[in-house]
Amino acid sequence: MFVDSHAHLDGERFTSDRAEVLERANSVGVDRILCIACVTPETESLDGVLSLVEETPQLFAALGIHPHDAGRATPALLTRIADLMSHPKVLGWGEIGLDYHYDNSPRDEQLRVFQWQAAAAREAEMPVIIHSRDAAEATCGLLAHEQSRGPLRGVMHCFTYDETVAQTCSELDFYLGFGGILSFPRSEELRGIAARISADRYLIETDSPYLAPTPHRGKRNEPSFVVRVAETLAELRQVPVEEVGRQSSLNFERLFRPPAVTG
Repeated sequence: MFVDSHAHLDGERFTSDRAEVLERANSVGVDRILCIACVTPETESLDGVLSLVEETPQLFAALGIHPHDAGRATPALLTRIADLMSHPKVLGWGEIGLDYHYDNSPRDEQLRVFQWQAAAAREAEMPVIIHSRDAAEATCGLLAHEQSRGPLRGVMHCFTYDETVAQTCSELDFYLGFGGILSFPRSEELRGIAARISADRYLIETDSPYLAPTPHRGKRNEPSFVVRVAETLAELRQVPVEEVGRQSSLNFERLFRPPAVTG
């Protein structure tokens, strides 16, 4: 069985056929999906993802303010997210972090909101899902600072940095999330990292509806395609795909500690 550790299923791109998407995932052995809600002041995504995971046994949620939206964050919104960490189907805080590639929010605002959320997640004993683009040093520095104040665990979502950053993440006791980019022919360095990383340090994800793996590249991504990510990782590590499914599922359970799926 497989776990898609990062998908955005509550968005409008799945409104017309979400049930069929979930059926396709189930048919290829994807038995759990972590739905990431990028919370904004409008809160539609927050309300939608909670309703979705409450209605669907195999779905769980993570809630957080994306760095793109940091400039619009309010104290009330941050407090609401913190209050919802006790929801039985909320497993993590994210995605949060820094994006210095697009800079959709001022960097000082990104840092402020990231630090607040990381500290709050640490205090709540919740894992964090990290978005980091062109901001490796600042991201790892902030995570190390928070860890100096107490335990903080999490995953570097959609990991695309180099070997040095991968080693730093390992030292921080963070997992690396591999998605469709791993299947792209020009991702040689990333593929090497995925081949060598310790088996207890990786997760697989789709980031649906974005970044579909080869041979679906350019199409809408969906959780069933996480099997293709697993196949790519299995090829690189020279193990059966079932082993990647088993190990990544075990890693997911260790990090997020989900309740048993029933129904």
